[in-house]
Amino acid sequence: MADGISSFWGPVTSTSECCEKNYAYSSYVAEFYNTISNILAILLAFIGLVNAIRQRFEKRFTVLHVSNMILAIGSMLYHATLQRLQQQGDETPMVWEMLLYMYILYSPDWHYRSTMPTFLFLYGAIFAVVHSVIRFGIGFKVHYVILCLLCIPRMYKYYIHTNDASAKKLAKLYVATLSLGSLCWFSDRVFCKQISSWRINPQGHALWHLLMGFNSYFANTFLMFCRAQQRGWAPKVVYLMGILPYVKIEKPKTQ
Repeated sequence: MADGISSFWGPVTSTSECCEKNYAYSSYVAEFYNTISNILAILLAFIGLVNAIRQRFEKRFTVLHVSNMILAIGSMLYHATLQRLQQQGDETPMVWEMLLYMYILYSPDWHYRSTMPTFLFLYGAIFAVVHSVIRFGIGFKVHYVILCLLCIPRMYKYYIHTNDASAKKLAKLYVATLSLGSLCWFSDRVFCKQISSWRINPQGHALWHLLMGFNSYFANTFLMFCRAQQRGWAPKVVYLMGILPYVKIEKPKTQ
């Protein structure tokens, strides 16, 4: 939300802004709360990454957690600068991440092993090139939602074929954080004029970041459980310090 305050990064060149006063706390950070709210996503992705590496999960999950971290860092840079280039650095990884989720969700039953990763890689590369030239605006949001919707049927299939109560709880937490986060994002976008008149701004977009940090973590953990179950690794959900769930596996000695 522009306020005409001088800044280190110069005039805003991004195609969208959120309902937060620009440069309210520093001339180096455009949207303070929207920037720092990404830190949680980085920490959660790092925890997931350590677990995936320590227990020798398939490399796809290592890449997935790293992509979560890259996305959060890109989001921090975008909200700190509100520049067009940094906006691309936020939006392009969003699409790449969804393509990675599609691969993880659909690849176990895909009979032609090389075609899916090849297609998704080319799709992501072409999108990045086109997105660097064309400003999609609302088209990007529609495209991103479609990619998300394509993942839902498969997530639901995994849910109904999972009997473990703890794993099902992860899926429910995924849905809950997604729903609540989307509500926060929608309210921040649609009711910004009304919110701006309040004494305290609830920072809906920052809440979206926090909730989506948890959302990605719950989704990744649920998918790790399902994949471990497919591989016969006897997965179970345990809790770090009694709070944060993660998947513990026992691989057969032959693996």
